[in-house]
Amino acid sequence: MGEVKHLSLRIDEELLEQFRYVCDYYGRSANGQLLFMIRRTVEQFQRQHGPIQRPKG
Repeated sequence: MGEVKHLSLRIDEELLEQFRYVCDYYGRSANGQLLFMIRRTVEQFQRQHGPIQRPKG
C-alpha cells in the first residue's frame, strides 16, 4: 500500500452528521467508510477505463 497520506476535507455540518449516520449504519468509522468508497470508485473506474498508471518522476 505504501506510505499513508493525510487528507483534509471541508464539509457542511449537516452533511457530516448524515454521513456519520451512514457510517454507523454500516459499522464503519468515517475514515473507514471514506476509504471503502474511494477504493470502490477507483476499482469501478479501472474496470471501465483500464489500470491507472502512476506518473513517472
